[in-house]
Amino acid sequence: MTSLDAGEIRPKREPWWAILGIFLAGFVALCLLLASPMLIRNFLYQPFNAPSGSMKPTILVGDYFFVSKYPYGYSRLTWPFPWPTGLSPSDRIWGAMPARGDVVAFFLPKDNATVYIKRVVGLPGDRIQMKGGVLHINGAAVPRERLADAIGMEACGDDEDERVKRWRETLPDGQSYETLDCVDNGYLDNTNVYVVPPGHLFMLGDNRDNSNDSRAMSQIGYVPVENVIGRAAMIFFSLAAGDEDQSGRLRLGRIGSVIR
Repeated sequence: MTSLDAGEIRPKREPWWAILGIFLAGFVALCLLLASPMLIRNFLYQPFNAPSGSMKPTILVGDYFFVSKYPYGYSRLTWPFPWPTGLSPSDRIWGAMPARGDVVAFFLPKDNATVYIKRVVGLPGDRIQMKGGVLHINGAAVPRERLADAIGMEACGDDEDERVKRWRETLPDGQSYETLDCVDNGYLDNTNVYVVPPGHLFMLGDNRDNSNDSRAMSQIGYVPVENVIGRAAMIFFSLAAGDEDQSGRLRLGRIGSVIR
């Protein structure tokens, strides 16, 4: 038998249930730590990048940005679990309608898989038309202000020195943003009237003459609300394309920019 010196205290033995509780708490904490990136991606913020210039000057090629998934709720295409019994395919969980002017990511209606990023300009029931390159909503021209030409944006091709007409467009709801106009009276600058069906949205790219959007009915057309993934939130990385013998240039000024 081991004797104790004066003042020595025997270590206290924890009961088995306390040890089990500590083990289970650690296991749960580890699971949450490992699952948190997936939970964030599925429910909060999903990263995307821009492979084309259809949203210039708002989003540039080489921009990497987060799309916020919760503002409009979740559809059967974005809900990560089996679709709840009793909900129709067009319903949304905690759903909300996007606003005119929001920049949203959505699944292409043709395949429900390819992701596009465009700006909402038409809500259900709206009448949308382009006249001479000017957007009209419900019969009224959307005001636009001519800004200084954009230079070096390569919005219309590969010419770094090209000058491109730049406008500030203000929607009836007050949302204001810049658009680019490469060609006067371009292919989609004059259209028929589009009447947005119930449960659908009308999308435009900010680079109006280089955007495949809702004006091309056979390619995109009206976008079902259920196809919306979320709202573009913030640019977290941006890299300009480099030459064949030169790496890309980091665009520090764009990192942290909020997409509007």
